[in-house]
This record gives sequence, structure tokens and C-alpha cells, in this order.
Amino acid sequence: MSAKTKIVVLRMRRIIFAGVLAALGIFLAVMLLVMFLPKKSNAGGSVPTMKYTPGVYTSSVMLNDKSVDVQVAVDGSHINSISLVNLDDTVETMYPLVKPAMEELARQIIDTQSLDGITYSQNNQYTSIVLLNAIEDALQKSLPDQPE
Repeated sequence: MSAKTKIVVLRMRRIIFAGVLAALGIFLAVMLLVMFLPKKSNAGGSVPTMKYTPGVYTSSVMLNDKSVDVQVAVDGSHINSISLVNLDDTVETMYPLVKPAMEELARQIIDTQSLDGITYSQNNQYTSIVLLNAIEDALQKSLPDQPE
């Protein structure tokens, strides 16, 4: 044995800890790259955008004996606004979840420009479903006539 020979002692706990930290670092770097790299634009246009006939369309919802209209305003390719019309104080008092549910649904639909993937709370799921059906009905009225 020569005097220049060195013995290195590694503890297994430190090796595992270093490996876990290295794996987490690589994972975070990949996630940052995925999140912040620019998205590829769809130049071919394979995803069709909805084409609406510009205007304001309504659909009615019956709440007891009162009719409440859901009003949807669209332009050629965007949903601009969704609101409740003819919502009087009696209906608002009898159905306190209608107005907040509509505001939340309208915000989500206008942000995503789609009725797909809309979420709502368990507390007002039935109210939200009724309102979503009315919004869908109004949007169907805004679609141009399809040839048969």
C-alpha cells in the first residue's frame, strides 16, 4: 500500500437524500419548461371555432309560475355576455341561488368560450344544470342553420 491511497466512505442515507433532491430538481426544471415554453399555434385550424349569428338570444326558465329569461349576447365568434332577464324580487327571494349560480356560470363560459368543463358547487348543482340547459338552448338559436 502506498501512502497516497485514500478510502472514501459514503453513507447510504446521504446518497439517497442527494438522489431524491436531484430527481426533484429535474422534475421541477421539466415542469417549468413545459409551463413557460410558448404553445404551438394551430396554423392548420383543425379545431373549429364556433360561428354564431351575431345577436341577443333568449331562453326561458319556469320557476313556479314565473318565467325568467336567460339572455345570451354573441358576435360572430364569441360569447359576449350571459345574464338573467325578468328576474323580479319574488323569484330572487324564493330562489336565492339563481343569481349567484348564473354569475358563476357566465364567468366560466365567457372565460372559456365553451360549455364544456363547466364546474359548479354541490350546493346549487340543480340550479346550475337548469341554467346551463337554458344557456345551451339560447346558444343553439344563435348557430346558423345547418344544411340537411
